[in-house]
Amino acid sequence: MRVLLIEDDQVIANFIVKGLKEAGYCVDHAADGLEGLDLALNNSYDLGIIDIMLPKLDGLLIIERMRKQKIEMPVIILSAKHSVDDRVKGLQSGGDDYLIKPFSFSELLARIQAHLRRFTNVTETTGLTLHGVSLDLLARTVTREGEQIDLQPKEFALLEYLMRNAGNIVSKTMIMERVWNYNFDPQTNVVEARISKLREKVDKNFNASLIHTIRGLGYVFKKNDSFP
Repeated sequence: MRVLLIEDDQVIANFIVKGLKEAGYCVDHAADGLEGLDLALNNSYDLGIIDIMLPKLDGLLIIERMRKQKIEMPVIILSAKHSVDDRVKGLQSGGDDYLIKPFSFSELLARIQAHLRRFTNVTETTGLTLHGVSLDLLARTVTREGEQIDLQPKEFALLEYLMRNAGNIVSKTMIMERVWNYNFDPQTNVVEARISKLREKVDKNFNASLIHTIRGLGYVFKKNDSFP
């Protein structure tokens, strides 16, 4: 899952980014309204978290422009303003939720999960199941043929990405952008190393391999090792 955070308070932003990454989410952060709007209009996100009082462009204007461009991702508004009128104005602008500062990360995470459940396809909100592998996207647990598999948050995010693209080759660049949120560095072996660990956990002790390397192209999640 990919989240857009538009927040100019660096302390709050770091707090949210750290927590969401630890929970397995990819996060893009913008520190002003114009940068945030540009990210929202030119990228695909599953959810937005937007402060109201931002430099360069107000958060409510960002939401209104997103809605005019038919960007329908759920948006959680962050604000220190706590009057009923402020909350009503935020929701009328196109926001889906309104969270008053200060807030606990556990509450923010619960609200994110609730909106993703409502916004995404019902079969995906509770989990993904393919070739005997089941992911619970809320509990962040994995089983294969009923056997529990313990994954680190980034391994879970990598497996989720592979399963959502099952049957299709995903390149190292795609994985770095979607799972690590990094620009591609040809010198890094982080993808290969994490794929190796993931393959050992998911495929070891099972008859069929599911995670395959396609030499020179990338990786694919499928039931056999022949491609196509």
